[in-house]
Amino acid sequence: MHGRADAPSSFVVAQEARLREAGRLGPLLDLACGRGRHARLAAGWGLDVVGLDRDAAALHGLAAHGRRLGLPLALLRADAEAAWGLPLRRARFGAVLVTRFLYRPLAPILADLLRPGGLLVYETFTRRQRDHGQGPRNPAFLLDDGELPRLFPTLEVLDYAEGLRDRAWLAGLVARRP
Repeated sequence: MHGRADAPSSFVVAQEARLREAGRLGPLLDLACGRGRHARLAAGWGLDVVGLDRDAAALHGLAAHGRRLGLPLALLRADAEAAWGLPLRRARFGAVLVTRFLYRPLAPILADLLRPGGLLVYETFTRRQRDHGQGPRNPAFLLDDGELPRLFPTLEVLDYAEGLRDRAWLAGLVARRP
């Protein structure tokens, strides 16, 4: 199941119960959602999902897929790396989900988007991925060992793992806003 590029991350799938619980606090934000492999998954679990990405074509395809299946998806075109920040209210989301995307200046903003008790699920590439021969090579898009939890000092770490998973070198964090 997890060998295809569009298959959900096994790390995210393992967080289903936690994400469902966090969904009671508010919608889930799938940041840099792309074609929506995780937005579709979470919406299929019955969560209200906001997908944000800068790729209009990807969002258009995701919207069409969501309509066909009757999934609760709200989609927003925005650049998460824009100087003016994200067009989202603080403390709006029960969960924020980020996979295979890294823009370090967003870390405090992502923590602030969570409602008290809200959940951050974040998984992205580590520097070891460069030696794997695929994925990003730019160090700006690769985490140092143990870096991901340090990006979110205001959150309580519930789970953290680094290693080879789903055929990539990844770090995965699950953290809660107190």
